[in-house]
Amino acid sequence: MGQALYRKYRSKSLSEIVGQEHIITTLQNAIKKGSISHAYLFTGPRGVGKTSIARILAHEINGLDYGSDTPHIDIIEIDAASNRRIDEIRDLRDKVHIAPTSAKYKIYIIDEVHMLTKEAFNALLKTLEEPPAHVIFILATTEAHKLPETIISRTQRFHFKSIEPTQAVEHLRMIAQQEKLTISDEALELIAEHGDGSFRDSIGLLDQVSSLGRPIEADDVRDMLGIAPNTIVEALLQATLSGTPKTIIETLEDAAQHGYEPSLLAKQLMQAVRQQLLSGSATQPVVMTGLLNELIEVSASSDPALKLEVVLLGINLSTGNSSTGNSKSETLNTKETMAKPEVKKTEVAAPKAIVEKPKSEALNTKEVEPVQVTDDLSKAWGQVLQAVKAKYNTLYGVLRMAQPSETEDGVVLHCQFAFHQKRLNEAKNKQIVTELLSAQLGKPVAVSCVVEASKTPSPPPKAADQPTTTDSLQTISNIFGAAEVLES
Repeated sequence: MGQALYRKYRSKSLSEIVGQEHIITTLQNAIKKGSISHAYLFTGPRGVGKTSIARILAHEINGLDYGSDTPHIDIIEIDAASNRRIDEIRDLRDKVHIAPTSAKYKIYIIDEVHMLTKEAFNALLKTLEEPPAHVIFILATTEAHKLPETIISRTQRFHFKSIEPTQAVEHLRMIAQQEKLTISDEALELIAEHGDGSFRDSIGLLDQVSSLGRPIEADDVRDMLGIAPNTIVEALLQATLSGTPKTIIETLEDAAQHGYEPSLLAKQLMQAVRQQLLSGSATQPVVMTGLLNELIEVSASSDPALKLEVVLLGINLSTGNSSTGNSKSETLNTKETMAKPEVKKTEVAAPKAIVEKPKSEALNTKEVEPVQVTDDLSKAWGQVLQAVKAKYNTLYGVLRMAQPSETEDGVVLHCQFAFHQKRLNEAKNKQIVTELLSAQLGKPVAVSCVVEASKTPSPPPKAADQPTTTDSLQTISNIFGAAEVLES
């Protein structure tokens, strides 16, 4: 079985470490001067060399050569994810008093130390407060915020940074040359970019694509990573800003059929939007900034495909392009706003009345203001949208594109797309809408959903105390929600 490239090209000394010069210099000087700390804490993102440097440091402190996978008897590595209980740390605390067998120091490397339990941290703290002279601890973690301050304060902390793309490309090129791989510069840049600042991840991607057994081009890397072509990204962005909902959905379906991941597609859209904003070529900077803000949440969603669709449709409908077919003029003239020193504040406020807390556990919200019961479906619907937006962002994105109408049997929600009807008919979502609408209308209401593409959603009605605003300010409110807007 072949050896993975990231293990084959793992650094063997501090001088071979790439991308963490600020740490290496400090550690090398400390070793030369003999000013060794009893405890070190290495923090930072994954795959940037924390564990490798911990092993190298342990060997160089003891004057040992590092290059073998065989561990030294006096250098003990502990995976905190598997040994997180207090019993394991108590066992460690009992053994630290035993002198090292052949080395000068007995060194404990505890990886992913944030995984220890509270009781285990307390037991470890006792040892860190009064460690034996022959013991050194090296703690490593990707989540330093989960460590107790009492632990952090008793260590020398070194924060590792993500690897710069240029450094990653050079390192990958060196490995490719050593492995006699023919690979284009664009392909190396793509691998480094999607390594997210991690040497280990970047080298792993290079190892994976090297199995093709032929010269590697950028398209090979895109196929391996599931990256959508720029033509699809550009078409999707154009459809969002100046197209129709149908075009957006068809483009997303085409991307899904080709196997492009929604999370990666959202990331590519963010890069495209950001590039246009940086270059000054963005025709709708306010709208595109709102889009950028919404796209951030796609990867964290439990359903990235639905979240991405809702985000793009929401931005599209907010700009008014879906009904008029023409792009609106910019909502704010940024240069003119910045040029005038005196501004006054106009508050675009959300309606104050929010529904009361339903008995069902479907809405487990904090205390809210009493409901203002009304028999006007339009006003009630506006209040329902505001309440859903405050708690269920994804549901709000689907619900805002539905048009309600009252019938003898209850309220019918007219959806433009079958996919949205399916979401609203899910038991939890339907229960939320039914309870909120019933509370607003002051009577039990049966809610049903139908698909009727001809129905165009209307914007939520203004609350009685909401000040009148211009179309531009209302557009901003639709994009960003309730906000305070500066008006010259």
